[in-house]
Amino acid sequence: MMAAIDQETKSSEKLDWKTLDLPKVAWGKGCYVYDTTGKQYIDGSGGPAVFSLGHGHEEVNAAIKDQLDRIAHGYRYTFTSDPLEELTDQIAEGCGGGLKYMTFCSSGSEAVESCLKIALQYHAARGDMGRRRFIARERSWHGNTLGALGISGFYDRRHAFEGALVPASLLSPANIYRPPLGVAAENVAETCAAELESEILRYGAQNIAAFIFEPVVGAAGGCVPAPPGYARRVREICDRYGVLMIADEVMCGSGRCGTWRALEHDGVEPDIMSVAKGLAGGYIPLSAAIYHERLREPMYRVHGGLMTGHTFTGHTAACAAGVAVQRIVKRDNLLAKVRDDGAYLFSLLQNAIGERDYVGDIRGRGFFIGIEVVQDRAKKEPFPADLQVYARLRDKAFENGLICYPVGGNVNGHRGDIIILSPPYIASRSELEEIVDKLQHSLSEVMAAVAMRKA
Repeated sequence: MMAAIDQETKSSEKLDWKTLDLPKVAWGKGCYVYDTTGKQYIDGSGGPAVFSLGHGHEEVNAAIKDQLDRIAHGYRYTFTSDPLEELTDQIAEGCGGGLKYMTFCSSGSEAVESCLKIALQYHAARGDMGRRRFIARERSWHGNTLGALGISGFYDRRHAFEGALVPASLLSPANIYRPPLGVAAENVAETCAAELESEILRYGAQNIAAFIFEPVVGAAGGCVPAPPGYARRVREICDRYGVLMIADEVMCGSGRCGTWRALEHDGVEPDIMSVAKGLAGGYIPLSAAIYHERLREPMYRVHGGLMTGHTFTGHTAACAAGVAVQRIVKRDNLLAKVRDDGAYLFSLLQNAIGERDYVGDIRGRGFFIGIEVVQDRAKKEPFPADLQVYARLRDKAFENGLICYPVGGNVNGHRGDIIILSPPYIASRSELEEIVDKLQHSLSEVMAAVAMRKA
């Protein structure tokens, strides 16, 4: 992340533009956050797609306080707990099917790392010690640990660590708006699935542990949904060669896309999946690595249990926060709300900015929408990287009282500019309208400034 900041600072000096100094946060309530000067911001991205119930939710706060008044954490090798067991049941219900077992962590990166270890342990338990290699995709982001970083196709965040990362194959992004060279949009799903099969055969199926992908790519691609039919073809290929399918739903899961599992939209069940961010709504750090019931038997028979976990695995107060958040999501029918209001948000964006010459694509699912801006709409040509348009948009929106999530480098690791909107599930339609209004004004201001710089 520092490399990106350094690069951003260098570019901003070239443009006589300085990134904003961070204000000090004071408090938050619902969809709004306030700094110590009293300035109000509407949280149009839920931070980094985390704050599913917004800020200062009294019911969640009370659940955490109630747990802390009793005990903060019962260490996992000493105790189980009511919050741990209840959250396990809630997640299994949300997942449906055979995704019934899990281990809890404190971050999305840890959850992905645990998913990789579960895949390796499963193959080891079955005597397939050759299955050590992972396949992932370019323009994907799976986390900051060395294992998760090694399977991430995100140049800015990984290049400083090259040479120390876990070797992995990185395939083409499955992006209809920006398909592989020479591939028509309608053929992206089949082409990218065939590329996976070719890579499995190139290394030998006996050497491949798992394929990991984001059903809706978040931080690296800007809310890119899997093309229709892609996930089903991937499932078929993985089954054919004994390769495990891992769905990384750290950002797009836990209801963010209007279904509890983002991949549910595609009618596919993975073998292993990660969730985080919206799981406990940002109230206490919490994530989970979830695995199918058919994977459990060999690992428990041979190894006696999962060989992954941390001191704070299943942290009692964190699980209590997760239970409260998930109970509210279910009770208040928020998944249906996200589906319905997600369509409303999409229509607002289309009407407000969809016809602007510099808006190339508006995409996503539910409350997870990306707006890609370009300098040539017909050619889908991105702005020069030195302009740092995505960072300028973030700063101008913030100045105008809107928090949004910027994405840069989505085209070739260097060029490309996207803003993500991922508001809290509780956002009202009037608040969605405020978000879009502030965004469209900020876009107008930034694009006017960029046009002057280019002139």
